[in-house]
Amino acid sequence: MAWAAERFAGRLVASTSFGAHSAVMLDLVARVAPETPIVFIDTGYLFPETYRFAEQLTRRLGLDVRVYAPRITAARQEALYGQRWEHGDEGVAAYLADNKVEPMQRALTELGAEAWMAGLRSDQTAHRAGLKHVGEQDGRVKIHPILSWSLQQILDYLEARDLPHHPLYAQGYRSIGDVHSTLPTTDDMDPRDGRILGKTRECGLHLPLTAEENESLGSSGL
Repeated sequence: MAWAAERFAGRLVASTSFGAHSAVMLDLVARVAPETPIVFIDTGYLFPETYRFAEQLTRRLGLDVRVYAPRITAARQEALYGQRWEHGDEGVAAYLADNKVEPMQRALTELGAEAWMAGLRSDQTAHRAGLKHVGEQDGRVKIHPILSWSLQQILDYLEARDLPHHPLYAQGYRSIGDVHSTLPTTDDMDPRDGRILGKTRECGLHLPLTAEENESLGSSGL
């Protein structure tokens, strides 16, 4: 992270979901790279607890959080298309494209980002297990400072720094996204089993764009 802050000064962003253990990555940014803008994608379907948690951590850590939302509101989406996450793989893909991928790409473009830091860990999904600490995604440098951290290291850091979990963590929500696609899990389950949006267990933000997505974003001026 220190290397990234120096190498890409003024052209570096971080992203956060304000999820179960997001306080770790956010605390590191506040300590090591405090000038870094932090992108928070507000899909319009987050838990009330997530919005409150975001405000709490932003104030406590003095973060420079930039909130990006879909171009079309949740209410308008449902009026026009229904609840697309219930409409099979095609509906899920359309939902993710409008509510997560497009706002993130817009943020990266508007903030002039050449490099992007994210708090992914290799033990979270099969896709993340194949990532490197420094790689490339859609023409930008992608940096994963805590990629090799274990869950125990995460928990130890939270305790040592007296940082909070997401408030829903105590209720069994160990991987937290949108209200309509997040379920609590038990200790004998994979935390990502609580994320029921799409087969890959990925939200779409950390996957390379398809050719169709690149063409769509390009035609919209992004």
